[in-house]
Amino acid sequence: MNIFIAIIENDLAYLEAEESWHCCKVLRKKAGDKIAVIDGKGLFAEGILDLVSEKKCKMKLLTKPTLQQKRNYHLHLAIAPTKQIDRIEWMIEKAVEIGLDELSFIQCKNSERVNLKTDRIQKIVESATKQSLQAYLPKVNSLKNFNELVHQAEETQKLIAHCNQGDKTRIIDMKFKNTSTLILIGPEGDFCLDEINDAITKDFIAVSLGENRLRTETAGLYACQAAALLSQIA
Repeated sequence: MNIFIAIIENDLAYLEAEESWHCCKVLRKKAGDKIAVIDGKGLFAEGILDLVSEKKCKMKLLTKPTLQQKRNYHLHLAIAPTKQIDRIEWMIEKAVEIGLDELSFIQCKNSERVNLKTDRIQKIVESATKQSLQAYLPKVNSLKNFNELVHQAEETQKLIAHCNQGDKTRIIDMKFKNTSTLILIGPEGDFCLDEINDAITKDFIAVSLGENRLRTETAGLYACQAAALLSQIA
């Protein structure tokens, strides 16, 4: 069954312009067809299309919307976008499917990409959310300077993964269950020492993602998978 993002009000749901166009023009749905919707805030519902146009679709709900249970952890991934943007886009799709609550992009001293089309990223996030049958839509933030993000971080647990020498805790030794976590993943040239030290002074914990040196997008996906698995440990 096709899933769309909608505004749910009482026993009705409304698809906005872009979702309506996809429903009407791409999937060629008609009045009387059954579809499912999420509101991005946890609600899931099924219903029958009542009005179908390329600008607005209306659906009458068959049952009361159900609230999807939240994961037992909150994960905020902040990552430096790669020079080849398709690599980071692939990672985002898979990370959302695994489990992600918030996504930020950071500009570091060694960054090779200094601009980003967040509207395209938003569409990838929405598509992956619907495909994986999730009702909560991850938040997507625009590109920020490294220092700005580090100084504004409010998560309970703050991690920075890097390849430099020094004391680091293995990510498999961290606790994610019932915890809000921010993890920083650097650019292809890694974080510089000043950035690492600045983060540590702001209570970030330096973590290791294993013995192998990982590409940026691999490290981001590794971190998301680790959080998902380790959140199942008491």
